[in-house]
Amino acid sequence: MGVDINPTVSRRRLGSELRRLRQASGMTTRQVAERLLISQPKISLLENGRRLIKPRDVRDLCRLYGVQDQRLVDDLMRLAGESGRQGWWNTYGDIPYGAYIGLEAEAVAIRTYEPLLIPGLLQTPSYARAVIAGTIPHATAEQAATRLRVRLRRQDRLGAPDHPLRLWAVLDESALRRVVGSREVMREQLEHLIRLGAQPHITVQVLPHEVGAHPGVSGQFSLLEFADAADANVVYLERFTSDLYVEKRSDVRLYSDLYAHVQAQALSPKSTARFIAEFIDAYGGARFSREPPRP
Repeated sequence: MGVDINPTVSRRRLGSELRRLRQASGMTTRQVAERLLISQPKISLLENGRRLIKPRDVRDLCRLYGVQDQRLVDDLMRLAGESGRQGWWNTYGDIPYGAYIGLEAEAVAIRTYEPLLIPGLLQTPSYARAVIAGTIPHATAEQAATRLRVRLRRQDRLGAPDHPLRLWAVLDESALRRVVGSREVMREQLEHLIRLGAQPHITVQVLPHEVGAHPGVSGQFSLLEFADAADANVVYLERFTSDLYVEKRSDVRLYSDLYAHVQAQALSPKSTARFIAEFIDAYGGARFSREPPRP
């Protein structure tokens, strides 16, 4: 009940349990909506953990579903109270991807594929600042500064002494070639990438252009895995206006298979470090025109 409570995770667990209880009662979302005089989409949002719910509303739903176990009702009402609390990211104001940060904060492992940029968890401050300025040109100076602080705060998970995040990152070669900020910024970023990739809980692989078509050409995706069996794994698809979260087990398995294919086609971690080092040397030269030699 203290500072470690993650409202995003509490909301997901509560929604999952409410869905289970509704299905056990034999009721459809439409029937529940009609009985409680609320919209059917609201029930779906609650069960997907996308909407806050008050403890008394949880009590009413449990009563409707015929739940007799008072301890279960009390636990669900407690989860409803926790889901209304603020995570650390809420202290920075209205962060568009706050739901994702909540999931990331609880995940024990993340597998991510990035086609164009270095992943946020692996970015240097200078690189992150340039990414934010370039991708969100309408942001005010204050909004950009807030985004940067949040991004750097997220990186604390990688160095957590008790449970560091296990991270696999596959990058397309384009992410190394795209000059973000300046050549100096890129050199610093790639040196940072090699240092992080040498840590035992972080794996970095590059997918060279010569591989051709592969399962990741359709865009960025991340798979988030959780230690608690009650928390289903999630696929996160970052989009410009509204991000997508895929939680259906068959779909998550599909993305997991796609990621396995991307990893298999990418350079090994050791070959990746040598490959990145060639780019570092190239960015340090007068021109960046030659193709780095293949390891």
